[in-house]
Amino acid sequence: MLNSTSSTLSYFVLGAYLNVGNFRYFYFIITALLYIVIVVVNTSLIVVICMNRSLHEPMYLFLCSLFVNELYGSTGLFPFLLVQILSDSHTVSVPFCFLQIFCIYTYGNTEFCNLAIMSYDRYLAICYPLQYNTRMTSNHVAVFIILIWLYSFVKFLITLSLNINLPLCGNIINSLYCHNYLVAKLACSDTKVNNIYGLFGVVLTILIPLLPILFSYMKILNVCFSGSKQTRQKAVSTCTPHLVSLLNFSFGCCFEILQSRFNMSSVSSVPRIILSLYFLIIQPLLNPIMYGLQTSKIRKKYKHLFCYKMLVGQRDHVQVQ
Repeated sequence: MLNSTSSTLSYFVLGAYLNVGNFRYFYFIITALLYIVIVVVNTSLIVVICMNRSLHEPMYLFLCSLFVNELYGSTGLFPFLLVQILSDSHTVSVPFCFLQIFCIYTYGNTEFCNLAIMSYDRYLAICYPLQYNTRMTSNHVAVFIILIWLYSFVKFLITLSLNINLPLCGNIINSLYCHNYLVAKLACSDTKVNNIYGLFGVVLTILIPLLPILFSYMKILNVCFSGSKQTRQKAVSTCTPHLVSLLNFSFGCCFEILQSRFNMSSVSSVPRIILSLYFLIIQPLLNPIMYGLQTSKIRKKYKHLFCYKMLVGQRDHVQVQ
């Protein structure tokens, strides 16, 4: 361990990277392709929603916020990961490390909050279809989206401010990327306040979104069991992508929290590395695919927009010739 403090420490060493030799170029290409796919599919769906006024409805605006968050979280990880894969010394400057921590943690919190408000939106659409437009207006949607992002940013800024001022007695982080709890473990001083607020922050991150999700799905299930076949079909078609997304993200986050706080040395390094990146790789890929394929309105608009652009491009090319 390096004897230092946060005032003189200039970099952290990421200790989870393996020496893979020339295979690093293969991993670099795979990682770069994943990032390109994530950027293309999420950006294209954002463009489709923004350009079509018929998609300017609460459900699709919340989806747009979700896709923006996927781009935000991916950009907090992938460019950094690409640099580290090709690097011989896996170091990261202290300011950049804390910036990455902020991006990844606010991404996770915003994701959960977005999924929570989407569950509430589905509850209103299924349980109160006639009152839906008056209960979920465009102003309500804008307020919800602003609150989701603002709450996530402010809540984690408090956590980060506590950790930035900690005196550190080491600079080795056993991870592929910067991790808030692992940085706090390097502290020389008492971290009781940090640990208490950190656990409180985790509870807030999980509990606040979980309450509206449980409430919404209890009400939706109640309507499904007592309602018509058409109501059940509508509930299944609109809630399936949301449930898959929620369960997938919850699994990835749970593993990462357990891995950072408990000794997971009994699990081999390769599966541990893959699962530590799960929620930052699979979620940004799964959401646009799930919602793009499952939501018929988005699928139709997507096909129309991009097929039209291709046909116009081909026609212009023929005319030039």
